[in-house]
Amino acid sequence: MTQKIRIGLVGAGWMGKAHASALANAQLLFGPEYGVAEFAIVADANEASAKNAMEKIGFERMSTDFMDVINADDVDLVDIATPNSFHYTVAKAALEAGKNVYCEKPLSISAEESKELAELAAKKGVINYVGYNNTMNPANAYVRELVQSGALGRIVRFQGTYDQDQLLDESLPITWRHINKLAGSGALGDLGAHLLSISQFIMGDITRVNAMTETVFPKRPKSAGSDELVDVENEDIVTFMCKYANGAIGTIAADRVATGRKNYLMYEIQGTKGSVRYDLERMGEVQVYFHDDDVRDRGFRTVLLNPEHKGYSAFQPAGGISIAYNDMKILEVHELFAALTHNEPYACNFEFGYKIDRTIAAVLESAKNEAWVDVQ
Repeated sequence: MTQKIRIGLVGAGWMGKAHASALANAQLLFGPEYGVAEFAIVADANEASAKNAMEKIGFERMSTDFMDVINADDVDLVDIATPNSFHYTVAKAALEAGKNVYCEKPLSISAEESKELAELAAKKGVINYVGYNNTMNPANAYVRELVQSGALGRIVRFQGTYDQDQLLDESLPITWRHINKLAGSGALGDLGAHLLSISQFIMGDITRVNAMTETVFPKRPKSAGSDELVDVENEDIVTFMCKYANGAIGTIAADRVATGRKNYLMYEIQGTKGSVRYDLERMGEVQVYFHDDDVRDRGFRTVLLNPEHKGYSAFQPAGGISIAYNDMKILEVHELFAALTHNEPYACNFEFGYKIDRTIAAVLESAKNEAWVDVQ
């Protein structure tokens, strides 16, 4: 039976378009029985952006006031795709109105705000989903299965980094990503949060951290071509040691000025019986080592993603064919729709988002105080 899900989108920029595309395509790949998106209303403070989304995506109407989405009687799901600093305000209003909420990561820019949202969502009993799309990557689902099955033995170490060089040019002007009241943090919240979501999805909670940060370019032009320089308020690079509740130790880093790196999210998990390594720039393959192999055959082997891996078969009929970022977003929406229409469980709820944000808060406190900090 087809169930319509009426969408109210807040934020009509690039991420809003990515969400809308996934919302539309989920039914094509998984069938209308999991829900069919109907685009009711889009809101954006920029009227031209809202109008463009209405015309190109097919929303019935538009607004420049997000409260028109919150108060709409014909909206089943409020989809938040705004810059980070607006997530809390829009999500809180949606929850208070009893709406189901789909919020792009991060849940908010502070652990305190995210805790409040997680508690309110639980109280209201509505679907509350945070868009940490990397948890939907079939590769990460496969690695999680390896870890939980015991195939790698007792897990002793996690190491990972997420590096890009998009902000390597110091002549690039200040953006909202450099300002704490708008972004919350720098490379940690923007890039490191993705690695934390994978780490938490696979390894469980982090209990303690010891961090350091560096701002490589402490000043940037106030605007494009301007000679006036203003302060960068957050970190370009972060690295920290951590301890997991399961006893493993880890090192995690993020770098937004990493020369030559484009989308280098890499991690390795080491166990007493085997290890696994993944690199998002080589999205379709996982490197696995099993110590119980014959001594002549020991070495990392390449496992190509294929229809036997969770989520992959929705896109491709055979192994070795690449899937990409937008496909992970479609898997994300499918899990969201399955929760809405079939009451199926989902991992990335607001409590999940809060755990990531409280870890971020502990990392920032640790870097500031140059000391170990417990994740509260």
